[in-house]
Amino acid sequence: MVTIRLTNSKTRKKEDFVPIDPANVRMYVCGPTVYDRAHLGNARPVVVFDTLYRLLRHVYGPDHVTYVRNFTDVDDKINAEALRRQKAGSPGTLEELIHQRTEETIAWYHADMGALGALRPDHEPRATEFIAQMIAMTEGLIASGHAYAVEGHVLFRVRSYEGYGKLSGRSVDDMIAGARVEVAPFKEDPMDFVLWKPSSGEEPGWASPWGKGRPGWHIECSAMAHELLGESFDIHGGGLDLQFPHHENEIAQSACAHPQGDFAHYWLHNEMLQVEGKKMSKSLGNFFTVRDLLDQGIPGEVIRFVLLRTHYRKPTDWTASEREVATHHLENWNRIKRHRLSNPDQPFDGSRVDTEIVEALADDLNTPLALTRLFELAKLVSSAANSKLDSEETLIFFHSLAFLGFKDLDTQRLLRRGAVQNAISLQPFIETLESLRLAAAQFKDFSAVDALKSALIAAGVEVRMSKAGVELVPGPDFDPAKLEALQ
Repeated sequence: MVTIRLTNSKTRKKEDFVPIDPANVRMYVCGPTVYDRAHLGNARPVVVFDTLYRLLRHVYGPDHVTYVRNFTDVDDKINAEALRRQKAGSPGTLEELIHQRTEETIAWYHADMGALGALRPDHEPRATEFIAQMIAMTEGLIASGHAYAVEGHVLFRVRSYEGYGKLSGRSVDDMIAGARVEVAPFKEDPMDFVLWKPSSGEEPGWASPWGKGRPGWHIECSAMAHELLGESFDIHGGGLDLQFPHHENEIAQSACAHPQGDFAHYWLHNEMLQVEGKKMSKSLGNFFTVRDLLDQGIPGEVIRFVLLRTHYRKPTDWTASEREVATHHLENWNRIKRHRLSNPDQPFDGSRVDTEIVEALADDLNTPLALTRLFELAKLVSSAANSKLDSEETLIFFHSLAFLGFKDLDTQRLLRRGAVQNAISLQPFIETLESLRLAAAQFKDFSAVDALKSALIAAGVEVRMSKAGVELVPGPDFDPAKLEALQ
C-alpha cells in the first residue's frame, strides 16, 4: 500500500499518515458561511482537500473514507440580509427568510464548486441541524468547570486547558496582544471565547438553559465533528486563516468536552491566495467570486489547474499568465481525448492511474509534481509511436486526468480557444511598443507610448513593460476586433 506523508500543522513536521481505522478513514474540513457567493480564495481549500479526498479514496477504497465539510448557516451577515429583505417587503417570517437565503447560497456553492471538478463530501452538515448537540456540549463544559454562564452568554475558560496555543505555537499571554478577541465586561479573561450568546427579537434563536440564543462559531464544528466522526478522527483541514482562533478553540473545547478522545490526529492548512501578486480585496478592485470568473467564460477546469500549480502550503497567485498556461495544456489534453479515445465518457478506472502521480500526491499533496508528470504523459501519448486508438498509455493518461479532477474536460467551454493565435496576433504591437519606447527614452516624450498602451488596455490586453522587454497578454475581456483600428 502507498504510504501517505502529510505535514501536520500541530507538530510542524511531515509525518507518515497512519489512520485510526484503515476501514474508516475520517476527515473534517471547515466549510463556508453561507451568506453570499464563494470567492476565489474560498475555492482553494475546496480544491486542496478534494485532491486529498481523492487520494485517500484511491489508497483505502471509496467505501472506507468519510469526508465531512460543514455549512455555517447561523451568522450575523445571514441575519442582516434576511432582515433587509423582510423590511423591503419580502413575505415570510425572519426564520423563513434566513432559510431561503441559506438555501440559495448553498445551491450556488454546490454549482460553483462542482464547476471546479470537486466531489461532494459524504456529509455536509448544517449548523442549525445540530443545535441540540451544541447545547449538550456546552452544558458539559460548564459542569466540568471549563465554561461559565453570565448575562445570557456562555464562555469557555481558555486558561483551564493547558494545551491552548500548541497549534498556533504561541502562549496565551502572547496571543492577547493584537488578538481577534471580543472585549466584554463579563469575561473572566480577555481570551475566553463565546460558546453561546443571547438573541434579540430580530435575531434567530433557540431555547436553552441560558435563555433564547444561538451558538458561537467555534462550538459548531466541534459538535458536528463529534457527532459524525466520533471523539477522535484522522484529519482536520482548512485555510491557514482558520488556524487561530477557530481551530485553536475547536481543539480546546473538544479536548475538554471529550477528554477520553484526542480530536484530530493530523491538522492540514492551505496557504492563502493572491491576485497578480497582491492580496485580494474589494478596495484594490481585484476581488471576484468563482461565479464572476465562470461568467467571464473562464472554465472551472482552468481555475482548478491554476490552484493545483502551486503546493498547498505556499501562497498561490492568480495571474493572466497562469490562466494562459492552464488553457494551453487543457486544450492539448482535450485534443488527446478526442483523437486517442474511442469512448471519452468511460467510467473511471483507478487501477490505471499513473503510479508516479499517486506517489507525488502521497508526498504531502505535491500537486505541482503531479501536473509535471501529467505533462510528460501527454507528450508521450501525443508521440507518433503511441498514436494507436485506446493504447495503454492513452488510457493511463485519461484515468490520471480523472484522478486529478479533470475528467469532464469540454473543449467548447475552454477559455478563448485559439489563445495561441491571439498571442501571435499581438506580436506587431509588441514590436511597435518597443520602438516607441526607445524613441520616447531618447526624446523624453512618452505620449505615443501611453496612447498605444491605453488602446491595448481598452481592447482587453494586459500590458507589461520592464527592462526585459514588452509582454502583451490577452485578458479575460480580450476583443481582437478592437485592435483592427490600430493596425
